[in-house]
Amino acid sequence: MSADLLIDGLSTLYTCDPSAPGLGEHRQVSLAFAEGELIYLGPPAHAPDAETVIDGEGLIGLPGLVEPHSHAIWAGSRADEFRRRLAGASYSEILEAGGGILSTVAATRRASRQDLAENGRARLVGLRAHGVCTVEIKSGYGLDPATEARMLEAAWDCGDTVRVVPTFLGAHAVPPELKGDRAAYVRQVIDEQLPRVRHLAENIDVYCDRGAFSLDEALEILSAGKVAGLKLRAHAEQVAYTGIAAAAARLGATSVDHLERLPDADIAVLAQYGTVAVLLPGAQLYLRDIPPPVGALREAGVPMALGTDLNPGSSPVHDPWTIAALACILQGLTVEEAVLGLTRNAGLALGRPELGWLGKGSVADLALFRPPAGEPPDVAGLVQQMAGHRAVVLVRDGELVFGA
Repeated sequence: MSADLLIDGLSTLYTCDPSAPGLGEHRQVSLAFAEGELIYLGPPAHAPDAETVIDGEGLIGLPGLVEPHSHAIWAGSRADEFRRRLAGASYSEILEAGGGILSTVAATRRASRQDLAENGRARLVGLRAHGVCTVEIKSGYGLDPATEARMLEAAWDCGDTVRVVPTFLGAHAVPPELKGDRAAYVRQVIDEQLPRVRHLAENIDVYCDRGAFSLDEALEILSAGKVAGLKLRAHAEQVAYTGIAAAAARLGATSVDHLERLPDADIAVLAQYGTVAVLLPGAQLYLRDIPPPVGALREAGVPMALGTDLNPGSSPVHDPWTIAALACILQGLTVEEAVLGLTRNAGLALGRPELGWLGKGSVADLALFRPPAGEPPDVAGLVQQMAGHRAVVLVRDGELVFGA
């Protein structure tokens, strides 16, 4: 069988295949794609003929990266907030004073769908350049039915850039017009926003924390989302412990994210229910926070994914490789854990187990990288050297996106 695309003689490939040990490392291997699928992975001598052939000598191959936690659609700037945090103001203080998320809400409400999509697409092109094929995009900067829907529509408009996984995050904060009336806003999220956006989203998320939503409110919103057919996720145990991580896991959440203040007893619950822990070291760095309990998560066997948390305020990070290095340096992940966090475990966090690995049953996504100057073709160099690594070849669904 002839192929559409052949990557010939790739120096090193990491398939991240769950059936293989470690990262599924192969040396001197070829890959062939046809009709949107991976049809060959093996020795170069037996590779099929192909219409397009790319020489893989000296390159590192990985599954197309997966971004499992982003807020990539927004309008406005939070640079002034950055100055305030440098001067000593906390994230919660800024939020409670009407800044933070609420500042972005005002700008996003004024923006058109076209403007939101144009800015979002530019951010996604940046992520794609680093080898990302799939990006989860949250709403949550509208806080009213019309703007939440417009944000998700703009996210779908960006699907020509990357594979988009849209998440409804109406429960991000209480809008200023309700003057802190959380009960009234919870009803709006469930009764007005959710029916309007359910066909635009795959997941529902909620920000349960000090200054945001209580445990009972968060569970009411997630339960309504579950009835509407959405997969569940939660911003959990970041600023203060609330119990949402364990409660969301029991409700069937695919992931809980942040987790700086996650206790051991709740880690056991995540392990019991197979819930993925999404770690966000960019937010930890920008907020000067403590790390999540990585050692205890590892010991319990909880899968750990990594996200940029790309947003305008608390984690304006556009590079997953920077996140991988920070996860190792600030949070104690190994190189192998960081790579799985950007690939297979990130797909699991989205409830999309076909993402982030290469093999029978996976999507046909591949990213090729040159090692840093003077380094061997080993993924450790990509993680260790915080150099904003860019893919030289990207394949999504078996189709060449860029590179030759």
